[in-house]
Amino acid sequence: MPIVSKYSKTEQDDLFDALLQTFADKKVPADLALMTLGSLVTHVLSQHKSLEKREALARQFGAILLQSVTQTNSEEQE
Repeated sequence: MPIVSKYSKTEQDDLFDALLQTFADKKVPADLALMTLGSLVTHVLSQHKSLEKREALARQFGAILLQSVTQTNSEEQE
């Protein structure tokens, strides 16, 4: 089931493109990109005061990430 967002596809795509372009301009290797993105996600999650809320969001994010990677892998095998 697709995830419904309060943000437009254009907003998401513009931010994605800007981040991707920054990584490309700096020739960031995949491992550094993942470390940096992990730190960024941790920073964003830490903005929530409640530990329970942070944990719930982290679990949800992780589940969605895993689902996305699994789905992409399945599509590549077709």
